[in-house]
Amino acid sequence: MLIANGDLRLSANQTCWAAQAAMEKQLTAAVAKFGYQLVRAHPYKPAQSTGSSGSQKEGMEVFASIDPQTPLIVAEAVWQYSHHILHV
Repeated sequence: MLIANGDLRLSANQTCWAAQAAMEKQLTAAVAKFGYQLVRAHPYKPAQSTGSSGSQKEGMEVFASIDPQTPLIVAEAVWQYSHHILHV
């Protein structure tokens, strides 16, 4: 599972999304070379033009939906706020 932790500012997440998406594409290919499939833990949000989490509340909701035994990657290509996932 992949987590894309974001910024508190929607505008920053939107501006940086292209770089994040490009990195995720490369990471997905790298993980596939080892025989695994990388799955995003939370979807791209078309209405917001980003796939990054934008708050601690959203981060908590994402983690609540993940089986604790599932391998997890937090990968960031852009500015982010660690407190969005600090509770984990």
